[in-house]
Amino acid sequence: RWIPKNRFLAVIMGCVVGAFFPACECGIVPIVRRLVAKGVPLHAAVGFLLTGPLINPIVILSTYMAFGNDGTIASLRMGIGFVDALIIAFIISFLFPSNQLKAAPVLDVQEHVKRAPLFHQLEEVPKHSIDEFFDTGKYLIIGACIAALMQTYVHTKSLFLFGDGDFGKTIVMMGLAYFLSLCSEADAFIAASFKSLFPATSILAFLVYGPMIDLKNTIMLLSAFRVRFVLVLLILITSVVFISVHLIRML
Repeated sequence: RWIPKNRFLAVIMGCVVGAFFPACECGIVPIVRRLVAKGVPLHAAVGFLLTGPLINPIVILSTYMAFGNDGTIASLRMGIGFVDALIIAFIISFLFPSNQLKAAPVLDVQEHVKRAPLFHQLEEVPKHSIDEFFDTGKYLIIGACIAALMQTYVHTKSLFLFGDGDFGKTIVMMGLAYFLSLCSEADAFIAASFKSLFPATSILAFLVYGPMIDLKNTIMLLSAFRVRFVLVLLILITSVVFISVHLIRML
C-alpha cells in the first residue's frame, strides 16, 4: 500500500528498503517471491533483491575492514551497486509488467489485508519459516553443492587463461563471483586477496556482481520465477555491472 504508483519512485523505494534489511543473496529470494505474491510490483521487488545483500551495514563494515580500514572500495561498492540496482530494476519495469511467478499467487488479498491478532501472527511465523525452509532449502543445497564442486575441482589459476587485459580480468572476477557463490558479508576478504593480481576495476566487479547474482541465487530464482525473466535479469546484471565499473575507471 505504501509503494508509489510511479515506477521510478517504486524502484527507488525498493532499493532503499533493501539497503535497510541485511540479507544474503540466497536468503533474499524467498522473501522477494513472497513480496511479489502479495502484490509488490516486480520492479520494486527486483530493487530490493539487488540491494538487500549488497548495501547494508554488515557488508559495508566487512568491506571496510577487508581492505585495511580504507573506505574507498567500500564506498565505491555501495555507490556503484545502488546505481546499478536502480538501472536494472527500472529496465525490468518496462520489460516485465506482470509478476513473472511460475505459479499463480495463492494468497487471498482481502484476507492478507485484514489484521490478524498478534498471537495468531506470532504463531504463523514458525509455520511460515518451516514452509519456506522445505520449499526453497533444497534449491539452496543443490546450488551450494555445485558451487563447492566448482571450488574443489576448478583451479583458480586456470581462469587466468581467459583474463588478458582489463576487460578479460573483469570477466574472470565476475565469473569467480558467480561460481564461488560467496556470502556477501564475507566475500570482501576473498576479493582483498586478489589485490596483487587484479586491478581495482575487476575487484569492484567481483564485489558488486556476486551479491546481485550467483549460482545458488540463479537456481533459487529459477525455482520461483519464469526462465525467461531469470535469464534476462542475469544478462542485465552482467551487462550493467561490467559497463559501470569500467565507466568509473574512465572517470
